Amino acid sequence: MRLVVRAAEVLGAERLIPITRAHVDSCLYHGEATIDFVRRLIEGGAQVTVPTTLNVGALDLLHPELWQGDPRAAERGRLLMDHYRSLGCQPTYTCAPYQLAAARPAFGEQVAWAESNAIVFCNSVLGARTERYGDFTDIACAISGRVPDAGLHRTDARRATLVLRLGPDLPPALLEDDSLYPVLGIVLGRRAGSRVGVLDGLPSRTSEERLKAVGAAAASSGAVAMFHAVGSTPEAPTLEAALQGREPEEEAQIGLAELRAARAELTTAPGGAPAGTPIGTVSLGTPHASLEELRAVERELAGARPAPGVELLVSTARGTLAEAEEEGLAGRLRATGVELLVDTCSYIAPVLRPSPLPAMTDSGKWAFYAPGNIGVEVVFGSLRECVRSAVDGRVWRDAGAWGAT
Repeated sequence: MRLVVRAAEVLGAERLIPITRAHVDSCLYHGEATIDFVRRLIEGGAQVTVPTTLNVGALDLLHPELWQGDPRAAERGRLLMDHYRSLGCQPTYTCAPYQLAAARPAFGEQVAWAESNAIVFCNSVLGARTERYGDFTDIACAISGRVPDAGLHRTDARRATLVLRLGPDLPPALLEDDSLYPVLGIVLGRRAGSRVGVLDGLPSRTSEERLKAVGAAAASSGAVAMFHAVGSTPEAPTLEAALQGREPEEEAQIGLAELRAARAELTTAPGGAPAGTPIGTVSLGTPHASLEELRAVERELAGARPAPGVELLVSTARGTLAEAEEEGLAGRLRATGVELLVDTCSYIAPVLRPSPLPAMTDSGKWAFYAPGNIGVEVVFGSLRECVRSAVDGRVWRDAGAWGAT
């Protein structure tokens, strides 16, 4: 409770308010301090007082053989994950709790969520309300059942102050290309920082998968905890609604040249990895793949297998994997050489097979973090480009809506 009260003081909150659920990131092992902290909670008899889901941990508990790192680190990571379960947390171990029906908060619901992409999805796409809760504060809120009445818990803080209009030079076909959305998120994060921005010009009723890609990338390149998309997110049926009837502090345009430059920067492999560049890995599912995204991988493979020596790995939630097992999808993916990873993520855990060759991804977040976290060179592409490249063993490029870069 001292942590929650101190957070309220820092945020200038005059009171605490109750929450209905929480999502905790503290179960990811970052050293012995993380274990010391949760042990103190256990020894004090603490239990969560609201339904509480867990973010990814250090390793895949269902497929421990995928771990490629230090055995002791795996053991400590497993212990930390188990400790959080003993507090009454649900062993979901996913960065995308919003894809689990039972964990999904309703519009206007006050919650305490950690994990950057989950926070921005919760606020933006669901219209539930959370601030950015980090390690230790997240579990403290889950135990106390309270959060500071501040920030994005309050209506006035959810007003867009930055308007970003998509430029008229964007080809209509690009708006229907999935690879646009993580790139757009990278630009949004850089432009917005920690402000609430509103995107004007996206197709109405943009899919959750595409909004997820925007938010995850924006929370990586910036400190975005919420954005609006006119005609798609629940608090932005109109631009005026997103602005809450007031004038924006800033208006700007996002043009094709800026998007192309951001797309190119997501590739760190030497020379920009032109078509024909050999690759060793394709990593998909960051944030964790939904059931529909797993189906999309199967469609793109069309029965083909990755080339010899190429690892095609898809990260997902264990709950989503259970659904995929039930409909036979998981078995079909494995039969074509796809590896399915749960409980963790391949840009934070040593699970990729060692390879001197670049890794390819369709995730702006994975491309942003993997070079620093796990020391790989990255090639960014669309889902179709990634799957086709895995099958060919070399980068395959589809100019498509992006045109020549």
